[in-house]
Amino acid sequence: MEKSLKAGIVQLDVRLGDIRANVRNAVAGIAGLGKRGARLAVLPELWASGFDNKRIAEHADRTPEIIETIASEAARHKTVIAGSLAEICGNAVCNTLVVIDSDGSIAGRYAKVHLFSATGEDRYFARGDSWTVCETSIGRLGLLICYDLRFPELSRILALNGAECLVVCAQWPAERISHWETLARARAIENQIFLLASNRCGSDPNIVYGGRSLVVSPTGEILASGHDQKPDIIDAVLDRSVMEKFRTRIPCLDERVPDVYAGTKGEK
Repeated sequence: MEKSLKAGIVQLDVRLGDIRANVRNAVAGIAGLGKRGARLAVLPELWASGFDNKRIAEHADRTPEIIETIASEAARHKTVIAGSLAEICGNAVCNTLVVIDSDGSIAGRYAKVHLFSATGEDRYFARGDSWTVCETSIGRLGLLICYDLRFPELSRILALNGAECLVVCAQWPAERISHWETLARARAIENQIFLLASNRCGSDPNIVYGGRSLVVSPTGEILASGHDQKPDIIDAVLDRSVMEKFRTRIPCLDERVPDVYAGTKGEK
């Protein structure tokens, strides 16, 4: 990661199934962050379509053109852009976090591994089967989508494989927004890593979303927080020295004992 860079989040009220409006609002938010000098912009989960599950394959068919539009914005503003979209994968649809580098090229993809069965997500999407740390012009990003935040194993393997910043795209409900903040800070602290978590606001017919997108430092400090009810753009400066000093002072990543965690020396 660069010594110091400004990174930001576009928090959207995702309109269910309205790709045209969602793309327009995302482009406006990216432009807003670009004017602030942000080198990284993170969009919410399924930001172009929402969980319009009955038409999700139809929306996934339009993803290549959406990526082309966002790639143009990335090149225009010299900004890395990350956000999840419905994407065709074989004979199914995946919830895929796409990272576009600042020159408009695709830097990486991650298909959501942990599908939220409580809302039937597993009935409409195929589960991913691998993690992703992608190289970008600003550094190495570890990718997570919403429910993934509840699984510390995934964040840890991203950190151990060189991620310098965790990027989270989400549609997290307002009724569990306290979990959102707690888990985001925990994943940042335990891995001594920067974390950008973009959540949507607004509502679908049966769910109210919590907003409150976050930029978190490796020490758990909230560097920026979004509004809890309306669209917002937020940004903060990521200072690499904060991560390096914290990892030197409390070297918990170096002092792990993997043999014990594997259960080879435990008792039941």
